[in-house]
Amino acid sequence: MDLHTLLPPAPLLLAFLAAALVLAITPGPGVAYIVTRTLGQGRRAGLASVAGIALGNLANAVAAALGLSSLLAASPLAFAVLRYAGAAYLVWLGLQLLLRPPAVQDPAAAPASRGQVLRQGILVSLLNPKTTLFFAAFLPPFMQAPAAPMAQALALGTLFVLIAAASDTAYVLLATALAPGRLREGAVRGRRVVALVYIALGLVAAFGGGRAPRA
Repeated sequence: MDLHTLLPPAPLLLAFLAAALVLAITPGPGVAYIVTRTLGQGRRAGLASVAGIALGNLANAVAAALGLSSLLAASPLAFAVLRYAGAAYLVWLGLQLLLRPPAVQDPAAAPASRGQVLRQGILVSLLNPKTTLFFAAFLPPFMQAPAAPMAQALALGTLFVLIAAASDTAYVLLATALAPGRLREGAVRGRRVVALVYIALGLVAAFGGGRAPRA
């Protein structure tokens, strides 16, 4: 199967890339862990934490792809319901950011080897219950007929993981160059933009998007 059959048409793909980029830079548990490790142990530990978070995200993407494929095979109607539920979830995330801005956390991180940092990064990602749910909500609006749903979800999920890894690497570089206070200020400033992106993406998922892929 050609790669272009696994990805949505150019306009929808550009929307996916833009949304993925903005959502990837949203500060969360993974970013907090990466920045903390970088500030505490340096760039190499920060990059090891990026690798760990990426591996955990990839596992979550695979789990979401398997779940979406099974759901679509069982019931196209259930897949449609999931699309609207996912849209509502994304809008809810945006409203949370607007109405109750999360504090920028600085979790304590004891010194650890790069192997330990990698394994802890995987756990930080895997043990975040919102991650798989996020993939399940984020991918359906960009899945198109006639490609196989599992292959599409894996392709889009992997693409998102790569974008997130690049964004996390940028956080490592920023953390080595900027003071922690300036990082916090930038995160707080950007939360409203990110919130609006969540809400807009939820509306696109509910009222836009393409045809559901065939089971």
